[in-house]
Amino acid sequence: MAEAKKIKLSILDQSPVREGGTAEQALKETLQLAKLADKLGYTRFWVSEHHNSLGLAGPSPEVLIPHLAAHTQHLRIGSGGVMLPHYSALKVAENFRMLEALYPNRIDLGIGRAPGTDRKTAALLNPYNQFNEQDFVDQLINLDRYLQDGLNGSEAAEVKVTPRSATTPERWLLSSSGQSGVFAAHFGMGFSFAHFINPNGGPEMMKSYQKRFTPSAVLKEPAGNFGIFVICADTEERAKELQLSMDMLMLHIRQGKSGGVPSVEKAKAFYNDLEPDELGQVQYNRQRMVVGTPTQVKTKLDALAEAYHVDEIVVVTITYDFQDRLRSYELLAEAYGLEARG
Repeated sequence: MAEAKKIKLSILDQSPVREGGTAEQALKETLQLAKLADKLGYTRFWVSEHHNSLGLAGPSPEVLIPHLAAHTQHLRIGSGGVMLPHYSALKVAENFRMLEALYPNRIDLGIGRAPGTDRKTAALLNPYNQFNEQDFVDQLINLDRYLQDGLNGSEAAEVKVTPRSATTPERWLLSSSGQSGVFAAHFGMGFSFAHFINPNGGPEMMKSYQKRFTPSAVLKEPAGNFGIFVICADTEERAKELQLSMDMLMLHIRQGKSGGVPSVEKAKAFYNDLEPDELGQVQYNRQRMVVGTPTQVKTKLDALAEAYHVDEIVVVTITYDFQDRLRSYELLAEAYGLEARG
């Protein structure tokens, strides 16, 4: 019998703001969580990019990454992700070459294509963005050239992208659909599927990526992972209580309501007044989560990792009380036997 793969755990943190809390508090909690993850033995710590959202305090991963890297020692720190259509490929390359020069072999450049916001805000971020697939492909081509010093006779051949260093950041394409998996395979990049956004079709899209993968100068074999909401607690009852806050938060996001993470008490009252269509949406959203005790969570995550045929899981945990969030990551690290560092 083949030996089971040892699962690596990573974190995607969205710097959630609780109701009644502040963005400053949320960002301090992101740093505290990164420090804990560094000690617990997590592999990566990615931070997200969201705009026009009062409930998530992270619009600029390229600003937050060096702050986190400076206060940790072992984690790979990266973007989950930079929404490339908003920006110049040259400037993104310069930002991440700078980060790689400052923190060699610790920086991940996760790239997304989605707006990370509404269309109006996206248009303000980049008035020239036509949301055109070919434009995104061209950006990926240029980004690869800028990061590899291989402009190959292009118009920008005279541009010297700095700073130059011995290493380059790892590149990942993030997606909740199959198309970016095709791009990731073509360009020889890692592929991260957002199961926490779309719970359908992910394993098939990962299989397609792995089958189509073409080795590149920076990645010789396919590298895949999937991200998922996880709530792990000491008891099943407590885990299900914490899930109610996520139920309410995700339903409000879908309804376009701007607010922070609600308390469990508020979510309980809210749950009792849901309309049938809202209950249906809650049940759908729960496919995007794994919730329970450490044993229950590990069993479900292992099954998903086998379905995706990957050995890395990116965990997203959001709770009203920050201590519940920390405890969830601690229990998960124990369940997977991560090796503590420092």
